[in-house]
Amino acid sequence: MSVPVIAIDGPSGSGKGTIARRVADALGYHLLDSGALYRLTALAARRHDVDMGNPEALARLARSLNIEFGRDGQGGEMVLLNYEDVTNELRTEETGAGASAVAAMGPVREALLELQKSFRKPPGLVADGRDMGTQVFPDAVLKVFLTASAEERARRRHKQLKDKGIDVSLAALSRDIEDRDRRDTERSVAPLRPAEDARVLDSSGQSIETVTNTVLDWAERCDGF
Repeated sequence: MSVPVIAIDGPSGSGKGTIARRVADALGYHLLDSGALYRLTALAARRHDVDMGNPEALARLARSLNIEFGRDGQGGEMVLLNYEDVTNELRTEETGAGASAVAAMGPVREALLELQKSFRKPPGLVADGRDMGTQVFPDAVLKVFLTASAEERARRRHKQLKDKGIDVSLAALSRDIEDRDRRDTERSVAPLRPAEDARVLDSSGQSIETVTNTVLDWAERCDGF
């Protein structure tokens, strides 16, 4: 029997990472944060002075990365790049913008495709990203496209950064989100869009618990779950 996959796609700031983690924890499933792989590639490129305009060089770099996902001592997310904890660096706006740029490159996406598929292990997988349901796991038992208004997403990101003591303009965040949305939806390779059989869920104004419970309810009603 095939290992079940729940694919949660959506734009930056829609809350898909938080919801994916909650759903995975509730089901005892493995988790794939595919966006982190592109952020890790962008971060490694900056550290090793790899040309961000050279898709082939970036693809070679992506294949060479040693990546581990885990939990820190407080139960929070921890991402290791070549055995170094880079969790905080991955969440910067600079790294996010770099990730959006490299994710538009076919050679990089191909280099990371098999790595993403390798996360599919029993008892199941919750995968979040932008093309989990359309490209990576088209046979997922449940495909969710999680969205929210650009204004809502900017406010969420602004609060996250403020809580970390990072002062950033809300207007600048709104522009960055709109620019990233445009790049992600207009790129020629695996553009951001709902799968034909995806359930679209607008999280604007909804609590994390409400959205999580909606996804879990959908999953329980799916064939193959």
